[in-house]
Amino acid sequence: MIVKTAKFGDVEVEESRIFDFVMPVIGFNDLTKYIILDPNQDTLFKWLQSVEEPSLAFPIISVAALNYDYSVDLSDNVINALEIKNAESLLVMNITSIPQDNPRGTTINLLAPLIFNLDTQKAGQIVLSGSGYDISYPMFKKD
Repeated sequence: MIVKTAKFGDVEVEESRIFDFVMPVIGFNDLTKYIILDPNQDTLFKWLQSVEEPSLAFPIISVAALNYDYSVDLSDNVINALEIKNAESLLVMNITSIPQDNPRGTTINLLAPLIFNLDTQKAGQIVLSGSGYDISYPMFKKD
């Protein structure tokens, strides 16, 4: 299948790589089909690209790769909605905000991670209420 993207042009993907966001990305309730693109494998950043809207793509990162003290507790509602059977099938990613004029000002949304079930291709963005995590946590320490 060909996915049209504004940032990466036409991208060929297998339909099995399309995630169904049964818990939509906050603010984008009408868009439920996304793929993860990894155009530059030399970086930790990937892109969450909407299949339905070519101009919508979020830079995402796995916080686990950064060795942050970060844990995600999933409610029964999330486990049921994403049909989670085991933790090994999960991928947790976080949306980042990268200022074009200052990449060192990149922040990570730790409060609302993206949860992907690699077995069922179901995904969702959840809010970790009461966790104390920040919506715009600085990726780099200030000098």
